[in-house]
Amino acid sequence: MTPNSSSSPSRRSFLASTAVVVAAVGGGIPLLAACGGSDNEKNEGTTTGKKLKGMLPAYVPSEAVTPDIPAKNGSAIGFTTAKPADQLAVSVPKKLGKGGEVSIMAPLWGTSPGTGNAYWTAMDEAAGVKVKWQNQDGNVYGQKLGAVLASSNVPDAVVVPSWELNGKIPSAIANKFADLGPYLAGDKVKAYPNLAAIPTGAWQRAVFGGKLRGLPFPAESTPNIAPFYRPDVFEERGYEVPTTTQEFYDLCKEMNAPKSKVWACGDMTWSAFAFFGVLAEKPHYWKLVDGKLVNRYETDEYLEALEWSRSLYSAGFVHPDVKAERGDQKTLFSSGKLMMYNADISDWYGSTAVQRLADPKFTMAAMDIFAHDGGKPTLYAAPPSNIWCFISEKADKKKIEDILALANFTAAPYGTKEQRLKAYGVEGVHHTVKDGVIAKTEDGNNQVFATYEYIAGPPAFRAFPDHPDVAKGMVEWQQRQGAHTQKPLFYGMQIQEPARYAELNAQFEDLEKDIVRGRKKVSDMQQNVSDWRSRGGDKLRDWYKKLLDETGDSAS
Repeated sequence: MTPNSSSSPSRRSFLASTAVVVAAVGGGIPLLAACGGSDNEKNEGTTTGKKLKGMLPAYVPSEAVTPDIPAKNGSAIGFTTAKPADQLAVSVPKKLGKGGEVSIMAPLWGTSPGTGNAYWTAMDEAAGVKVKWQNQDGNVYGQKLGAVLASSNVPDAVVVPSWELNGKIPSAIANKFADLGPYLAGDKVKAYPNLAAIPTGAWQRAVFGGKLRGLPFPAESTPNIAPFYRPDVFEERGYEVPTTTQEFYDLCKEMNAPKSKVWACGDMTWSAFAFFGVLAEKPHYWKLVDGKLVNRYETDEYLEALEWSRSLYSAGFVHPDVKAERGDQKTLFSSGKLMMYNADISDWYGSTAVQRLADPKFTMAAMDIFAHDGGKPTLYAAPPSNIWCFISEKADKKKIEDILALANFTAAPYGTKEQRLKAYGVEGVHHTVKDGVIAKTEDGNNQVFATYEYIAGPPAFRAFPDHPDVAKGMVEWQQRQGAHTQKPLFYGMQIQEPARYAELNAQFEDLEKDIVRGRKKVSDMQQNVSDWRSRGGDKLRDWYKKLLDETGDSAS
């Protein structure tokens, strides 16, 4: 995994594990702000206003490095080169760790390198903290996380991605993990300069149960789902990049060639939501219409997006493996069997790096998101952080300070010695640097996985010195989309919904898949929305309206 890529398993993969936590977690800490009060409402709502400001760390931007491409419109910063080791900046001049040992549970997409490997040993020494890793398979991380939080044997630190915040997990966070405010609030964070450089919005999302509990991994506010295509193929065959959904459909019709084992596209539902201006998902799935809160599922845009995506399947434009929910769209696209697909923007680098090994001329790009009928799209800002590391409430002061020292090390910006070691390991052992390009060795590929990445991160960046055109393309794409991005209601808030609504939205994702693939009708979604209202959707609307009245519109 590259330093800024992300892997997000299905949001549904975690639901099965939440029942374990329901039985184990009870009680809670009274909420500091909106929608709290009674014993039945502990930990519900969010924290805003003066109480929130009083617990957030001061923001002191880092001046350690200057990016090749500055941030704009909520984009990441970009780097297209890698400096030699003797030219790297130093952001942790004094080792802050005191040599203690800490246990950390984090997701891992790959094979664990095992204890005693040269990478972990070097990181232990550099940060002054010895880590005993308890890595779990990222594809089933939610199940492991649920079991661990339901037990009495919680590691010293635990990484929790936002896509695992289902069921009783937020309540478990409020009951199992320490308040970091006494160590980081206000100017206290200045003892950890790299943590102080994390934007305030990322810290706000790390507030759970009325306390600052998480160490955040900051994210761009621009859309993370990109519709990909092959510029080289488009130019060769005279295809024009579409600017409306009708043009996209017509292009699919032109390029679709099943007899030649070439299909026009993969599942484009995520892009359809952007093309039609559909609201983002939880907790930003509400908008005000004539003073009334309307959920994304109740909007015409949502149904129109599903209908359009369904039309691509009905016309036979979608690869059959995608329709059958098997295979990998990225592989199909790279091999030329799929002309367009959408995925997390990190696929841009991943696919390019792999394909250029065989074809140095391979190119891919992301088309700009358009309004379905042409013109400027309506896009919604992504949350400022989506992954957090929490410290056990049982950890003593020394252990907490060791973990914070480690987090300060992992939050070092690109272009520093600390970040180079974290992302690439030891030079000469795990990587080499030549002519501004970093190349991992065999040991690097086998040992340097994204384990430390999730403890805490610097402000969002994209750095690909081996493929500078990708770094430039990514950041500039973000900047263009950012010009059309607006903040949704409740932007930046960490909201804990009442537990009784934990699985209220559980059916929607599967039903979306069934509808676009033709197994269900759009009218089935309308009926599901009606059922959703009666099952608690209307009451949840009232709950959010009360929250909005008390907190105000964060988008204004």
